Amino acid sequence: MEKEKSKNDELQVQRLADFFKIFGDSTRVKILLELLASEACVGDLAQTLNMNQSAISHQLRIIKESKLITSRREGQTVIYSLADDHVKTIISQGIEHIRE
Repeated sequence: MEKEKSKNDELQVQRLADFFKIFGDSTRVKILLELLASEACVGDLAQTLNMNQSAISHQLRIIKESKLITSRREGQTVIYSLADDHVKTIISQGIEHIRE
C-alpha cells in the first residue's frame, strides 16, 4: 500500500514538472500570452509573433498535449484558445508575480 502511494506521488511530481516545462520556453509563453488576450489561428499567431507557421504549429502541438489549450474548427481554419480559467489564472498570477 505504501509503495503504491509512493509511485502515485512520484507520477504526480513528474506530471507537475512536465506541466511547468511548458512555461520554460519563451515561444510557448508568447503563444499563451496571445491566447490569453484572444483566441487565434496559426496564421494570426505566426504574423503577430513574426514566426513561420510550421514553428507555431509545432509549439501549439506541444502546448495542446499538455492540455493548456484547446482547438476548434471553423471551416478549414483551426482556432486555438486557452483550455480553461485555471490556465488563465496561472498565466495572470505569473505575470503579477514577476511585476512585484
